[in-house]
Amino acid sequence: MATFGTLSDRLAKTFKNLRTKGKLSAADVDGTVREIRRALLEADVALEVVKDFTSKVRERALGDEVSKALNPAQQVVQIVNDELVTILGGQQRRLEFAKKPPTIIMLAGLQGAGKTTLAGKLAKWLAKDGHTPVLVAADLQRPNAVTQLEVVAKQAGVAVYAPQPGNGVGDPVKVARDGVKFAQQKQHDVVIIDTAGRLGVDADMMKQAADLRRATDPDEVLFVIDAMIGQDAVATAKAFQEGVDFTGVVLTKLDGDARGGAALSVASLTSRPIMFASTGEGLDDFEPFHPDRMAGRILDLGDILTLIEQAQGAFDEDEARKVAEKFATDTFTLDDFLGQMQQLRNMGSIKKMMSMLPGAGAMKQQLENFDEREIVRTEAIIQSMTKVERTTPKLLNGSRRLRIAKGSGTTVTEVNQLVTRFEQAAKMMKTVAKGGMPNIPGMAPIPGAGYGGKPKAQQKKKGSKSGNPAKRAAENAALAAGEKPALEASTAGGSGFGLGGGAQAGKGKAGGPTEEEMAALQKMLGR
Repeated sequence: MATFGTLSDRLAKTFKNLRTKGKLSAADVDGTVREIRRALLEADVALEVVKDFTSKVRERALGDEVSKALNPAQQVVQIVNDELVTILGGQQRRLEFAKKPPTIIMLAGLQGAGKTTLAGKLAKWLAKDGHTPVLVAADLQRPNAVTQLEVVAKQAGVAVYAPQPGNGVGDPVKVARDGVKFAQQKQHDVVIIDTAGRLGVDADMMKQAADLRRATDPDEVLFVIDAMIGQDAVATAKAFQEGVDFTGVVLTKLDGDARGGAALSVASLTSRPIMFASTGEGLDDFEPFHPDRMAGRILDLGDILTLIEQAQGAFDEDEARKVAEKFATDTFTLDDFLGQMQQLRNMGSIKKMMSMLPGAGAMKQQLENFDEREIVRTEAIIQSMTKVERTTPKLLNGSRRLRIAKGSGTTVTEVNQLVTRFEQAAKMMKTVAKGGMPNIPGMAPIPGAGYGGKPKAQQKKKGSKSGNPAKRAAENAALAAGEKPALEASTAGGSGFGLGGGAQAGKGKAGGPTEEEMAALQKMLGR
């Protein structure tokens, strides 16, 4: 996650130095805690939170759980992870819905924090879960705020209540109260109220937000805060808590490149949980906040659970089952490959997904250089093929590939690379479908792993091994005729050169060649 990238890099370097030590001394622990303190302070984490965090880490790191551990370095990483989860809120906190609908959710925060866009993201997320939300435009102060909310609602596919044009016209308290009545009449089970913000905390802003809260009695008040705000995050959060109070925090702009550590302080200093996180500009770039998963991302331990959830949401189980059957029966086509690519795109940014893998910090440069448009080019190439070509890639000769390259705006080389990748992927997945282990290019075979089917037994090459050309020809001729070749003279008690065997030549004994052998020899010599 870009916002915590600097903090993640610093902590990763600190733990890397620990892993070279078999046993940790008090000096090692103090040095590690000192580096962690510097990393947190540089990331704009509040001083009060840093002091409390590092003192707990040091106390536990010097305790028995580390000194008696088989791998002290891993134990310290686990302690830091546990304490990081604690300052992020401990356990995930879900939305609490009203027993009698509608559930009223009020958004509060400074101007520019992303409240209006977040209202659309939250509404779309709730709609996917079977709810029927309505957005209420109670921000009548900011220019074009009402228009923006209407656009966002249309994009999210949800209803909006906007009776006033805004731009300084209208009573926000009346709009909010009427919006709740509208939801009851139209049977919307969730009301999301978008309120006005200011460039800084002021008395008028707090009074309006407090009046809105009293008029609507919301079930949830979400404080929306920009993760890149810096040290002002703590002061702003405390001011809102005293003036309006809130039940949860939403972090926005977590995809930014600012240090963002101040956002880590909010949950700890306000005792209010972080409930959601906005990770991009799209309406789908929104997810519930899991303290343990976020701690794993910061420490470069990965977030496999979120990755699995995104995959489950994007991939159709029935379609996946059909594709698995096609792999097993060797009927996987480029059309199926295209469908898999499109489902992968539905999961969101490939870079973001790869950043959730454990150890992704070591691939930072590769991830930055990854071109998301590669999937678009792949789709264009496949869509430029005819139906028959997608079903039977072997038909793709030189002229067809040239036509496909021109039609997709790519080069013949790119078309060739795609076909090669498709064939490799199909071959690997067929091996997996049969219970084998694919042989991945660039990796040595895994000891003890099968490779999809029994290996073919190498047949022992039959034929004479004699160094004498005449003898070898004679023995091979005997084998071809289905007869057992005569034993060499050396095994029959004669000399090494076939002399003195004690048997008459030409009688089929071990002492000399048979008539068939002599005939074969004459034939070989061309006589």
